[in-house]
Amino acid sequence: MEPNATATAPNPSEAAASVEAPATSLLTQVDGEAGKQTPTAETQTPPATEKPAAETPKEKPAAEKPAAETPAKAPEKYEFKAPEGMQFTPAVLDAYTGVAKKANLSQEVAQELIDTVTPAIAAAQVEQMKATHKEWTDAATVDTEFGGEKLKENLGVARKALDAFGTPALRTLLDTTGFGNHPEVLRLLYRAGKAISEDSKLVVGQRGTSTAKPATAVLYDNTVVSETKG
Repeated sequence: MEPNATATAPNPSEAAASVEAPATSLLTQVDGEAGKQTPTAETQTPPATEKPAAETPKEKPAAEKPAAETPAKAPEKYEFKAPEGMQFTPAVLDAYTGVAKKANLSQEVAQELIDTVTPAIAAAQVEQMKATHKEWTDAATVDTEFGGEKLKENLGVARKALDAFGTPALRTLLDTTGFGNHPEVLRLLYRAGKAISEDSKLVVGQRGTSTAKPATAVLYDNTVVSETKG
């Protein structure tokens, strides 16, 4: 008997296990199909490496930041200049000064507002007055008492009353305010002229005494009663 002949013989089950065991992780699971293996979490493709978070830009040193400008403040007292050709009343200046102070406007900003807004307001007022005067003129032209076809004749009657009782100051007032075209002013003068006229059919613009004008032209020449009487 040869020495150690049986001592080195391997265990049959151990030999089989060493040959058939798959070279995989102990966590590998075998499903029902022969030789097919289902990878576990350890054998799955590892996730992509996350990108490192972008570094937050470092704040600039305080020395590099521009210094904040000091906001302009309202002065102790405003000195406003009216746009050329205009004037401010004390009441208007007081009201505007109060608003500018409350808004803490500087002298430059407050003056710029006046220079920009005042002419626009004045122009709007002029246009409004023109529209009002036109309304008065249109109403006088078609007035049932003194307007219509006999408008020029009746304006001559009104002019007679103005010549008799009016003053230069009244004429200026009627011209500058446009009230010379107001239907009620003309009505008053017309009735007064009829009361003092020997002939209520006084005609203006007769040939040889004056140049006749259309009724509308007479009405638009400042004061309608300024037509040359016959």
